[in-house]
Amino acid sequence: MRVLAVLAVFLFLLGCQATSTVQRDYNPSHAFLDDQFWDWADPAVEFRPQGDPRIASDITASRIRESVADQLDSRGLRPATDSTGVDLLVRAYLINEQKQDVVTITHGGSFGAYWGRGWAGGPVYSETRSVDYHEVTLQIDMLHPQTGELLWRGSDSELMRQRPLSPSERNQQIQQLVTRILASFPPG
Repeated sequence: MRVLAVLAVFLFLLGCQATSTVQRDYNPSHAFLDDQFWDWADPAVEFRPQGDPRIASDITASRIRESVADQLDSRGLRPATDSTGVDLLVRAYLINEQKQDVVTITHGGSFGAYWGRGWAGGPVYSETRSVDYHEVTLQIDMLHPQTGELLWRGSDSELMRQRPLSPSERNQQIQQLVTRILASFPPG
């Protein structure tokens, strides 16, 4: 019975991950289609909370920078050089948050063996548990290069997996998050 309860909680959390939606917001008065060149803000990638060893690393920051650069390049935006003006500054945040959900699981009822007139059922009871989990959010901001004003923001979240990911799995996870976040950039 305990295995079924744990399985139900796991399926609930997996369902939460599958229904994740990308959040986007932008300044509609900015002419994004005129932007040609971008550069990284300083710092390019921030981790929250700072120093969280589960997510903060130079390797992770490099993966995020590479994935964002690839996506911007595929949308026709080029990295700024000394001779070009910067149209957008880009900053990414990787945020780790502890969250909690309350899950109610009902056991029993109309299942069992058929006895000629109907199904034999057992007692019905419900079990409510609080489930603690970690959610990782990647947020990408596009800023005005002179004023630092936020022009565009996109974010998406995933459950932090309990088992360690391989380097290729980590790379793939970041690429998928960045691709989903920047899927409709630039707006317009």
